[in-house]
Amino acid sequence: MSTQNNYLKQLENEAIYILRETAAQFERPALLFSGGKDSIVLAHLALKAFRPGKLPFPLVHIDTGHNFPEAIKFRDYFVNKIDEKLIVASVEKAITKYNLKETGGRFPSRNALQTYALLDVIEEHQFDACIGGARRDEEKARAKERIFSVRDDFGQWDPKLQRPELWNILNGRIDKGHNVRVFPLSNWTELDVWNYIKQENIELPSLYFSHNRECIQYNDRLVATSQFIQPQDGENFGTETVRYRTVGDMTCTAAVASTASTIDDIIEEIIATRVSERGQTRLDDQVSEAAMEDRKKQGYF
Repeated sequence: MSTQNNYLKQLENEAIYILRETAAQFERPALLFSGGKDSIVLAHLALKAFRPGKLPFPLVHIDTGHNFPEAIKFRDYFVNKIDEKLIVASVEKAITKYNLKETGGRFPSRNALQTYALLDVIEEHQFDACIGGARRDEEKARAKERIFSVRDDFGQWDPKLQRPELWNILNGRIDKGHNVRVFPLSNWTELDVWNYIKQENIELPSLYFSHNRECIQYNDRLVATSQFIQPQDGENFGTETVRYRTVGDMTCTAAVASTASTIDDIIEEIIATRVSERGQTRLDDQVSEAAMEDRKKQGYF
């Protein structure tokens, strides 16, 4: 076994251990699934952990209503293929229910509003653990998380109150009303994820590979035109050859200029880049240096 394959096997074993510990320690866990590469890898690992039986938890998608159609199409295809339960929580419904005010500006984000839909679905189904595909190299606030990250009665996270996790011992004890976010990919990087996708021959939405798309050039970023985003007078736009490093909302996720049409091409591209995927593509993370941490403290993933 090559050094790389051995390293990926170690990451895989750790993730499977975490998933099995989650199933063993919690009564009603759920796996957060967006149809993006990290949640697809997470679901693949869950299938390895629990097949030939059914998964001991449903898949849950927090649907903002601003998703790329390709991501939704793949989500439904994947769930049908593995024959598991999917629960969809609507941000649109949460906006109406709580009379929420949406973010203004040219590229509005519903990321902060996902918290309301997430907390509602947790309460409705009494989930005590939500498994997510966050990685510590995504953003500095992610690096503050433990693998079992405890949230209070309001779903809020306090980075100063983190449990020690020595020798891979995970403590899932929680008070009534609290819940835990579980991150099996904590020790993975974007490059690890792509190397694993290649090794396991994992299917992905077409968005991740090079394709032609009409984009607006905005502050050195390429933002796809859609029903939500249209060019303004005097703005540069046209058909570009792009791909997506991360699949967020159409309104706040930029594409990257790329001709990478295979996984090997993408791996070479990632090795050469010096900018994180969120730093390069997520417009909503540019609001402030602590944008992600502020959202997480309010109950975000």
